[in-house]
Amino acid sequence: MPILYSLQHCPYAMRARTALIKANQQVLIRAIKLDNKPKEMLFASPKGSVPVLVLTKNETGAAVVLEESLEIMLWALRQDDPDNLLRREDPQALPWMTFFITEFEHTFIPLFDAYSCAKRYHNDNLQECREACEEYVSSLEARLSKHPYLFSENESLVDIALFPFMRKFAKVDKQRFRQSPYPNLRNWLNDYLQSSLFSMVMQQHELWLDNRKDCYLARNRAI
Repeated sequence: MPILYSLQHCPYAMRARTALIKANQQVLIRAIKLDNKPKEMLFASPKGSVPVLVLTKNETGAAVVLEESLEIMLWALRQDDPDNLLRREDPQALPWMTFFITEFEHTFIPLFDAYSCAKRYHNDNLQECREACEEYVSSLEARLSKHPYLFSENESLVDIALFPFMRKFAKVDKQRFRQSPYPNLRNWLNDYLQSSLFSMVMQQHELWLDNRKDCYLARNRAI
């Protein structure tokens, strides 16, 4: 059975778990701490970051290791995609969505990291960092003013890839986010945070190294 090494509040791990649950994939989950990583995880993925999905051995006898969250999401949804998050009927949809997600990672996440750091350490450039983030966030609000989800009228890969990061952004200054001019983004995010899906994604698992007990990631059968 595939093995997922995961950290509960890491947004990259969260979106990987979301896709695995959406795709009804049964995997063993090994919860880790960054300051005490299992040697089995480091053997599979020496870079030492999560998520890591170790698949069953391929025809050559070697294990297949997926080390990037987007890679894990795509693998899962190619096994089963009951909500049509990959938009298989449109050959242009998946390239566009992966481009959008990659551009988000390259553009917004560094801005967010700077903003989060400035807030935490009370840096003088807090307002500048926040405004840089909000320029991108405003573009998401504009999208959501046209349709309920970021890509179209229906949920897609883009939505489940971005919502864990928007959750982190909202938490940096909760009061400001509640009062900010992003009503559509707030509704979109709250729909995720109040869903049974999110409860499954955020289910707490005991640390694997404590007793090496097998735990299973919840599977999405009802949503």
